[in-house]
Amino acid sequence: MAEKKFMTCDGNCAAAHVAYMFSEVAAIYPITPSSPMAEYIDEWSAGGRKNIFGETVRVVEMQSEAGAAGAVHGSLQAGALTTTYTASQGLLLMIPNMYKIAGELLPGVFHVSARALAAQALSIFGDHADVMSTRQTGFAMLATSSVQEIMDLAPVAHLAAIEGRVPFVHFFDGFRTSHEIQKVEATDQDTVAQLVNQDALKAYREHALNPNHPVTRGTAQNPDIYFQTRELQNKYYDALPDIVAKYMKEMSRITGREYAPFVYYGAKDATDIIIAMGSVSDVIKTVVDKLNAEGRKVGLVTVHLYRPFSVKYLFNVLPKTAKRICVLDRTKEPGANGDPLYLDIVEAFKDNADKPVIIGGRYGLSSKDTTPAQIISVYDNLAAAQPKNQFTIGIVDDVTFKSLPVAPEFSILPKGTFEAKFYGLGADGTVGANKNSIKIIGDNTDKYSQAYFDYDSKKSGGYTCSHLRFGDQPILAPYLVGTPDFVAVHVPSYLSKYDCLRGLKDNGTFLYNSPWSVEETKEHLPDFVKKYLAQHHINMYIIDATKIAGEIGLGNRTNTILQSAFFKISGVIPYDLAVEQMKKFIVKSYGRKGENIVNMNYAAVDRGGEINKVEIPAEWAKLNCTTDFAFPFNENDPEFINKVMRPMVAQCGNDLPVSAFKDIIDGTFPAGTTAYEKRGIATFVPQWKESNCIQCNQCSLVCPHAAIRPVVMTDAELKNAPASMKTVDVKMPKELAGMHFRMQVSVLDCTGCGNCADVCPAKEKALVMQPLESQLGEVENWNYGQKKVTYKDELIDKFANIKNSQFAQPLFEFSGACAGCGETPYIKTITQLFGERMMVANATGCSSIYGGSAPATPYCKNYRSGKGVAWANSLFEDNAEFGMGMATATRKMRDRVERIMKDAIANCDCCSAELKALFQEWIDNRECGVKTTELADKIVAEAGKCNCDYCKQIVDLKDHLVKKSQWIFGGDGWAYDIGFGGLDHVLASGEDVNVLVLDTEVYSNTGGQSSKATPAGAVAKFASSGKKVRKKDLGMIAKSYGYVYVAQVAMGASQAQYFKAIKEAEAYPGPSLVICYAPCINHGIKVGMGRTQHEEKLAVDCGYWHLWRFNPEEEEAGQNGFHLDSKEPDWSKFQEFIMGEVRYNSLLKTFPEEAKELFAKTEQFAKLRYEGYKKLSEGK
Repeated sequence: MAEKKFMTCDGNCAAAHVAYMFSEVAAIYPITPSSPMAEYIDEWSAGGRKNIFGETVRVVEMQSEAGAAGAVHGSLQAGALTTTYTASQGLLLMIPNMYKIAGELLPGVFHVSARALAAQALSIFGDHADVMSTRQTGFAMLATSSVQEIMDLAPVAHLAAIEGRVPFVHFFDGFRTSHEIQKVEATDQDTVAQLVNQDALKAYREHALNPNHPVTRGTAQNPDIYFQTRELQNKYYDALPDIVAKYMKEMSRITGREYAPFVYYGAKDATDIIIAMGSVSDVIKTVVDKLNAEGRKVGLVTVHLYRPFSVKYLFNVLPKTAKRICVLDRTKEPGANGDPLYLDIVEAFKDNADKPVIIGGRYGLSSKDTTPAQIISVYDNLAAAQPKNQFTIGIVDDVTFKSLPVAPEFSILPKGTFEAKFYGLGADGTVGANKNSIKIIGDNTDKYSQAYFDYDSKKSGGYTCSHLRFGDQPILAPYLVGTPDFVAVHVPSYLSKYDCLRGLKDNGTFLYNSPWSVEETKEHLPDFVKKYLAQHHINMYIIDATKIAGEIGLGNRTNTILQSAFFKISGVIPYDLAVEQMKKFIVKSYGRKGENIVNMNYAAVDRGGEINKVEIPAEWAKLNCTTDFAFPFNENDPEFINKVMRPMVAQCGNDLPVSAFKDIIDGTFPAGTTAYEKRGIATFVPQWKESNCIQCNQCSLVCPHAAIRPVVMTDAELKNAPASMKTVDVKMPKELAGMHFRMQVSVLDCTGCGNCADVCPAKEKALVMQPLESQLGEVENWNYGQKKVTYKDELIDKFANIKNSQFAQPLFEFSGACAGCGETPYIKTITQLFGERMMVANATGCSSIYGGSAPATPYCKNYRSGKGVAWANSLFEDNAEFGMGMATATRKMRDRVERIMKDAIANCDCCSAELKALFQEWIDNRECGVKTTELADKIVAEAGKCNCDYCKQIVDLKDHLVKKSQWIFGGDGWAYDIGFGGLDHVLASGEDVNVLVLDTEVYSNTGGQSSKATPAGAVAKFASSGKKVRKKDLGMIAKSYGYVYVAQVAMGASQAQYFKAIKEAEAYPGPSLVICYAPCINHGIKVGMGRTQHEEKLAVDCGYWHLWRFNPEEEEAGQNGFHLDSKEPDWSKFQEFIMGEVRYNSLLKTFPEEAKELFAKTEQFAKLRYEGYKKLSEGK
């Protein structure tokens, strides 16, 4: 037998590893929720890896999952074995083609990391809602439970599809299996290649569409024959379970692991049995062993072949002693008699005279952790005299009372298993370092290893927690680490924000990234932490990784230093070996970024040993407190903040009962909750130097998080202000003369990017970055400035200029966007101008995740009026249509208002002449936002005095009096690719909507995949050798209609041009499109995200990006409506600009010759664009 080969990989990689072997074509959408699988295929193909046919896989990138499914269908019809990879909403978009592929008996395979579907909210995490939505398509469905099972059973899907002529969905649990890293035995390509039924493959090829033997497929059939031809295919489904079982037997022979369509585990004479599929099977197995060892008779049936559902193979393994069966489903089908697997099992027993009791339960929606304690509850319920049916586990349902009692958690892992947790900050490298650590241990020892990564929905700067396990026996624990031996906290502030030491075992180890000395660290530790450390005899170590990273030149990237410290302290493997392997991974991870980056990380490894032991005073065990973590509570804050948001922010949302959400039953969350987060994640924050300030307000304009704002105080307000709240006299505008100016920073909301200081035009900077700790006194000043000082924009014309606009309250604040984000300043400014009457349809992507990730809602209310941005996210692909629907409904309701007013003017004797005059004035100005805002309160006040039916209706419709500012937000992936068809239609409709495209030139939210907005020469996922074709000119496409207002802007290059563009766009009585250049963390900007505004300026100066506006109203007036707002570029700076970003310069290291050619094309295409714009501006 060939020597076994092991891989340390996640489920996505395992599925891709097998799929590559059997695929000739992979048709993909680059940011489908399972894009890592396709990324592996693309990477291996580019690297020359061969499949079983001795060729590389041809990867075809499509504009959406629907398009990918269509390409799969066409490729299969033409005779190439074709796969795709998807999940969630992406899988739903494929359903129409799935019917076709199955109906035409084509041997395709879809690998799916099963995930939740957007319902009351979007969730990217795992359950079976998506795959259960496809069970009616005719695809066979094969479920795997672990990374190892993916390796072993994914070949069965391909082999059975070829022989059985039925396409397959091979699915596994999203995140819990797709992203869990395990050390597994790898499938050998040469071995499984021998299992291919060559006769069936030959027959498939010969049956393919080809003009050498022409046929017609896909006909339209009428009632006379459609039914009959549907029934013809029954025999293929009847035969398929035996084909699958045959190949599973072959894989059992090859691997030594037993597989069948249904697999039984447990007592041979079991009476109580759970039936389930997916990763929960491993949890149940460990509980089965425990309960049987205690004398109970329990078992588990794991479902592998879910469709076609074979009763024969189920009864082949089910013990005849079974008296009670519980079926667990990982999905919810509202209104059904039960969830899908439960109904299938009930049907399977319909003809049995002596059928067992069968109950169903629901678990694990959206990757909700399913632990051994919960499975104990299931078996206990099953053994009860009256077992509860259709129950839930893992939550406390105190509303509909379906949940089983929550049992105490316990550890059931094999003796000697080492568990560790690492708390980090998104984009600080903690997750990447831990992925490397698990591979180092897996590849260099005989130990089994497992890693899983828990995130919040923030972008860089969000919460991350890595869960690692190592041991000498297989680790069957697809749930979070609850009883760690080792805890590392990489962010100093986390100790007071999260229950980081929860479950840390007695005599365990705690590593803390502390900016203080040993004695200072002791002073800073919260009392409940001190008591826990002492009571549980914890070994504590500290290291100032932040300081070390700064000295080395790594900025806030502390990951490598702390990874080295972990190996030094834990002794999981010899430290010298760990150092050697870490340095190998550094070359692999950072080699493309240059020798300097590699050497800095080498230094980080070497300095990771600079740890200090903290001796824990015994008296800490006697402190007058508990060891329980407590949430902050402020009696003046809304109940939602104290009872829902704060537990969720502290990563304790799992403990909240169903009743906590009784007021948000449809997914509606209150506005402006980010104001209560106060994350305090910045290392350095700006300090205002009042004597240097020229009061330009540019710092406020460019702040991505609205964390720095001008505060203007009257004498009375200043008198009551904190003494530290220094001010200077207001210089301009004249309406504020005699008042007092201050630029105020919210240091706990600031992310420390430094863009504010970077753009400050004062001779001596008025903003200087200082350590966060030194600026904590500003918290009181911020609170006073927001709660006790009024915004003064009602005294001035905020539309007059950029400076004035910043005196208005931003209605988008403290989002979860990356530090230095290039997108959010555009949005913030729009809310300052139009926020009190804005409605926003937001495409899924970065802007929806930082715009509305529960419980953090950055769109907020105006303090003065209580009005604010009404925001909603529908889906990714239909956002333009969603926004148009909003606009259509608004127009319909306002038409009703106009009709009622006209009727009142003509027919009502009760309405006063003054009121009728107001009605007429409203009718004449109904499309003017400013005017209708002025009239609305007057109309409501006067109509409220009148008792006629007309006025009662007007008062009822008062929310529709003000002209709404309808905006449609989204990124380039939406606008250029998946949503382009809808966007094009909405723009073509002539509807008065405003579209804001945040153009990062890649799919930012999912890690930087190539889109049609990606320029030639740029490196992105699915363009690893540089994109070969030019960027799509979305603006020119829209301009071609002649009646769409279009602007292309870059705030950092011209704040005034952007300001003018959004005012013109909103004022234009038709569709408008504003395309914003937005530097992104995915670009790898060498000077860092603290200079994103400067990067925008450089992009325009060198000709990479161009500023222009097209106003159809000027065209109608006989003028040239096209304005080229950027100056003649300095083309000599073009190559220097693109070399300042890793997305370009990395190509020089991987494909140096091709890079030169592509970079020349990048510049050539930019020049062609500019020349085209120049001609338009000259009226040519």
